[in-house]
Amino acid sequence: MKKITVVVVDDSALIRKLLTEIINSQPDMVALGAAPDPLAAREMIRSLNPDVLTLDVEMPKMDGLDFLSRLMRLRPMPVVMVSSLTERGSDITLRALELGAVDYVSKPKIDIVHGIQEYADEIADKIRTAAAARPRVQPALARGAHALPALANHSVSTEKLIIVGASTGGTEAIKDFLLGMPPDCPGILITQHMPELFTKSFAARLDSLCRISVKEAGHAERILPGHAFVAPGHSHLLLRRSGANYMTQLSDAPPVNRHRPSVDVLFRSAAEHAGKNAIGVILTGMGKDGALGMLAMKQAGAYNFAQDEASCVVFGMPKEAIAAGATDEVLPLHDIAHGVMRHLHTLGSRAIRV
Repeated sequence: MKKITVVVVDDSALIRKLLTEIINSQPDMVALGAAPDPLAAREMIRSLNPDVLTLDVEMPKMDGLDFLSRLMRLRPMPVVMVSSLTERGSDITLRALELGAVDYVSKPKIDIVHGIQEYADEIADKIRTAAAARPRVQPALARGAHALPALANHSVSTEKLIIVGASTGGTEAIKDFLLGMPPDCPGILITQHMPELFTKSFAARLDSLCRISVKEAGHAERILPGHAFVAPGHSHLLLRRSGANYMTQLSDAPPVNRHRPSVDVLFRSAAEHAGKNAIGVILTGMGKDGALGMLAMKQAGAYNFAQDEASCVVFGMPKEAIAAGATDEVLPLHDIAHGVMRHLHTLGSRAIRV
């Protein structure tokens, strides 16, 4: 079996040593080398041609983001960012994902040696995912770059809900999807697998780009048209009803499919409380979280969309949902927002005729 080859780039000798040991301890991967800065990394990439790069953000001689930007223009390859789990670190990591990084691992803030060892399985899993991913550079999209027309049907906007799940590659996929949403679109609930400090920054970044309002979800918030709620990294996000209103609910219940927040938890709550009024969207991601929840949505009358293989960074979660018979349409990423709005316009036209 051919091993996944990796080059580690980090200005910390300790982190380089620990990551190299973790990689070499895996039966299916090998660290070809470790570079202290991007200039040394550039030479290693040329001479060793690794499958995956792990890249620190803050380094001497050249900033990690500058290096990543140049790398993805000149030699696109799978990159896993290794960043600090801080508010500043989360902003930088989100920018790295925009530039084309496949995924990220957060450095422990204290007791690095022990903490890195605890993260060994996560690091190995993300390197495996990156090796199988399709890294791509996407141009920055301006507000309203592919904006869709308003619904102009108040009943559809208030009665329907859009329920979205994603994982690896999902930050950019969700951004692409939300950029098309008009201000009167139905309320949107989103679960994206992310650490706690990242979700607030992610929601704020989306809010600055989109025509709709986007925020990190709180507990017991009323879900209104033109508003999207992102599951916080510390809790499951669920849909609930209070009289005629849809409401958010947060839960600290144990992880589902190894995740909290879990897409399955959100989708199952939508099946229970929204039924045929829900529209499900499952985007790029590793694993199977969301497949059975989306099937429950379909069985309850929801209409569901999945991202197609060619446009996914990782065709895991959509593939599982499709295989389960949970989807109605499979579309390229750039067509999913159009598909959702087309379906909503159809529902609105039927309501007017009736």
